[in-house]
Formats: sequence, C-alpha cells, structure tokens
Amino acid sequence: MKRNLSMDALIGILMLVVTATATASAASEVLDRIVAVVNEDIILLSELRERMAPYAQRIHRQGLDPDNERKTLFKVREEILNRLVDEKLTDQEIQRNEIQVDSAEIDSTIERIKTSNSFTDEDLRGFLAQEQITMEQYRDRIKEQVLRTRLVNFQVKSKVVITEEEIRAYYDDHPELFGGKIRYHLSNILLRVPDFSTDAEETALRGRMRQLRSRIEAGEAFADLAQIYSQSPSAADGGDIGEFETESLSPQIQAALDGLKPGQTTATLETDQGLQLFYVEAINRGEGTPLERVRDEIHHKLFTELVDDKFLSWLEDLRGQSHIKIIN
Repeated sequence: MKRNLSMDALIGILMLVVTATATASAASEVLDRIVAVVNEDIILLSELRERMAPYAQRIHRQGLDPDNERKTLFKVREEILNRLVDEKLTDQEIQRNEIQVDSAEIDSTIERIKTSNSFTDEDLRGFLAQEQITMEQYRDRIKEQVLRTRLVNFQVKSKVVITEEEIRAYYDDHPELFGGKIRYHLSNILLRVPDFSTDAEETALRGRMRQLRSRIEAGEAFADLAQIYSQSPSAADGGDIGEFETESLSPQIQAALDGLKPGQTTATLETDQGLQLFYVEAINRGEGTPLERVRDEIHHKLFTELVDDKFLSWLEDLRGQSHIKIIN
C-alpha cells in the first residue's frame, strides 16, 4: 500500500476487504465490519464484541428495563471502544520505540501474580478456565501489559521527579493523616428551653444568646458570663467542660467548630439540651507520625498521582496527533 494514500481512501480499501470476506461467507449477512480506524490500524466489530461480552452479561443480569439496558450497553460500548483506541495508540508507540519483552519476562510476571494471589499452577489454570481464557491468550495479555508498562516508564515515569519540598508540603498540609488527633478544650453556655414553651419565649431565648455572644466578642470573659447565665452543670467552673477529640463530638458541633481558633465562640446551636454557645479555650494535637516514617509512603502517593496525570495528558496529546475515525 502506498504511503501517500489518504486516510479516507485507506478506510475505504479496508472496509472493502472486510466486506468482501463477509460477503463470501453469507451474501445477506455482514459477519464483521470496521468500527474504528486508528492511524493505519483498524478495530473490528468482533474485537469490540469480544471485549464487551462479560460486561454485557453483567448488565443483562441486573434486570434493567429494555430502554435502560440499551442505554447502559451503549455507554459501556462507547467506553470500551475508546479504551481499544487508546490500546491501539499505545501499541503503535511500543512498535515505534522498539520496546520488547521476551518469554522469560512473561514467565516471571506470571509467577509473581501467582505468588501475590497464593495461586498454584493448577489454581491459575482453573481460574482461567472459569473465565474462558486459554493459557496462550493469558500470556498474550500479560505480554501486552508488560509492554505498556515499559512504554509508560519510557514516556512518563522517567520524567517524573518528586522533590523533598513537595513531600514536606504534603506532610504539613495533611495533619489529619500524620499530625495526631485534634483535641478541643471547650467551655459552654447553656440556656434550657422549657417544655411547652411558646414561640415568643423561644425567640426571647435566642435573642439573649445573641446578646451574650456579642458581649463575648466585645471582650467580656466567657467564664464570667457562663457563671452568671449558663444553666449547665459546668457553670460554676466558668462553663469549662474539658477536652474532646474531634471524632467524639456530634457532627453539628464539629461543623460549628470548624475553622475556629482559640478564643473564638460558635454561633448559637439548638441542641437536645437547649440553646448552646461553645467557646474554644485551646486546640491541642496528639503526637503525630514523624516525617521520616512516612516519607516513602508520601513519595509513592505523589509519584503515582503525577504519573497518572502525566500519562493521561500524554495520551490526550497522542490522540490529538493521530488520525482516529469512529465508524458507527
């Protein structure tokens, strides 16, 4: 085939070849057809159907109504076809960069898979039989995976560098993961809402709480106001109710405390006990995990995320530079 043929002409020739083969088998039935052209490669309907088969069976078993089943199958078909296009593109890059793998490497990869899953050779063959995959097909899939992994290493991983500054920044920005548990030292003011109180009485109580909060924000001591006005058992201690780990507090109180600093007061909360204000006396944090112990973990996480992002970006660029035609 001449290299100066247009892609549309190439598509036409390829479709004629496939159609002619199908017509020879059954004039009234198209056995196969092209569903996508990726540069000078093609994807056949039979490839797409083979890849879709297990997904189609699972979708059918869900018992969806015909319309929803059809829509779900169409969406999955589109996703799988895009995946096949990406695989064609990466396979072309593997060939272009002359990336290779030998039988010994395939054998060692399969042995690692068996070890990680505690599989004997018989277990693996039994699993493949259940999935209706021959050992030869399985070896081909392993070969493809190893080749694509090497391509990612060549095109992406070798260019990714995680600095010590990035590791330190991630460590500092995630105290919830590495910095130990937060403990709030709290005081409160409680005004109980009497049973069978009227709307006017409840409105008056809310107004009193707003006034108390305004006085606290103006500089009056929370403890002094708690001793005078609070109906909590802790009133005599200036409202001091002690230290609490964040997880031990109700979601309502956690949300109210979020973002507050020592010396600040929550808005009025309507709780089962009555109307409450919470004052942050102090925020303490338990002993965390030293950076030295989690450096490798953070590096692996950042490296993996960056590789994934850069691979998707590289693949998107590759798509933009390629001739891809989907044939419905």
